[in-house]
Amino acid sequence: MNSVWQQLTLTYLPLYQWRNTSYLYRLVGGPLKSWRQGSWLMQWSEPLGFVFLAILFCLAPYVNTALIGLLLLACGAFWVLLTVSDDSLENFTPIHLLVLLYWGIATVAMAASPEKMAAFSGWVKLTLYLFLFAFGARVLRVPKFRSWLIGIYLLVSLVVSSYGIRQWIDQVEPLATWNDPNSTQANVTRVYSYLGNPNLLGGYLLPAIALSFVAIFAWRSWAQKSLALTMLVVHCACLRYTGSRGSWIGFVFLIFAMLILMWYWWSIYMPKFWQTWSLPIAVGSLAGLLILAIVLLEPLRERVSSIFAGRQDSSNNFRMNVWMSVFDMIRDRPFLGIGPGNNVFNKIYPLYQRPRYSALSAYSVPLEIIVESGFIGFAAFLWLILVTFNQGFVQLKRMRDVANYQGYWLIGAMAAIVGMMGHGIVDTVWYRPQVNTLWWLMVAIIASYYCRISPNKAVETNLIS
Repeated sequence: MNSVWQQLTLTYLPLYQWRNTSYLYRLVGGPLKSWRQGSWLMQWSEPLGFVFLAILFCLAPYVNTALIGLLLLACGAFWVLLTVSDDSLENFTPIHLLVLLYWGIATVAMAASPEKMAAFSGWVKLTLYLFLFAFGARVLRVPKFRSWLIGIYLLVSLVVSSYGIRQWIDQVEPLATWNDPNSTQANVTRVYSYLGNPNLLGGYLLPAIALSFVAIFAWRSWAQKSLALTMLVVHCACLRYTGSRGSWIGFVFLIFAMLILMWYWWSIYMPKFWQTWSLPIAVGSLAGLLILAIVLLEPLRERVSSIFAGRQDSSNNFRMNVWMSVFDMIRDRPFLGIGPGNNVFNKIYPLYQRPRYSALSAYSVPLEIIVESGFIGFAAFLWLILVTFNQGFVQLKRMRDVANYQGYWLIGAMAAIVGMMGHGIVDTVWYRPQVNTLWWLMVAIIASYYCRISPNKAVETNLIS
């Protein structure tokens, strides 16, 4: 059984054997190696790569999607240049293999789409995001770049959250009808900061909450720890003021994932009693606090209760009608879907929509993946998640065994992915560039810790972590 799991999750995949026999690798791996060795500029390739990533995540909350696309294109082009000028396989992991599979299925779905030009546009966007993953996984293998980039994102998100709280204080007017006009929450302020939408802001803040929490332990000085604690409080307050029920669901997923991962990290230092009971006690206490907050805080109670109001809530009713139409779309093209991207969705969905329920997406990430690339693409995506988390746990154990504080960033990235997927069950802000870049950054952080491990658990390739 253990062997089957290891094969399924590619735990001990011998990538070095593939390198020695692959014609594709010989074609793309290192044809410009001699040029790179003589290039003064390419000697600074990793620092330059870090600068590209830093610029992208500094600007993402404040600029339009076109500029983000150009920055993604620049990252992708630089990654291609690095790849064709390097004959090392150290930057290729089992996660890369599953990302490549997912991209390949999306490519076939694009070719089979009934609206090929529209699907091609979505395929280009997906390719740019996957370039970002590959580029980030390479650059972030250097621990100081990983820590610096996370620090930059946390500082930028602190500005975003602070402005959101200022909007709450000023009772900012909504840019659209975000609340059910017939509910008691119709006039409640929902903040959106620089992102223009409360749900999008909530999705952007979930990784910030996860990483600011682990920064309390990863950062060394008390001044840094105080800053991390301040960030955590500000981010959580801003998330509360978004009124985004989907991001609140993601937050609950995130904190329970964080509890499990932190327990795993600390459990080897605990007495036997606490190894057994600390996690149930912590989970039970946290659940009790959440229930108590919902019971005692009336605005929070009313907002949470609307999640379970079914079609009585206008937002719920709208999503349910969209989902019914999406189910029909999936029924007609179950294997490869309609092709990737919102453009092709906008062309096909009107053929299935219920009257008065136009939509720009499926309002659920799992449904969106199925409708775009079919159950084949969804299976590949689930496999990617499985391999990513398995690699995360394998490398987390390695970091824990040597008490390397860099393991905290790994915990934060894994918890952030859980939270973002929890949010994605009922919303598709995951597809917006400000959030999707963060998703692939979290996956890239996990991949950046990769070390090749033999079946006898000995580390065969020591990389800086």
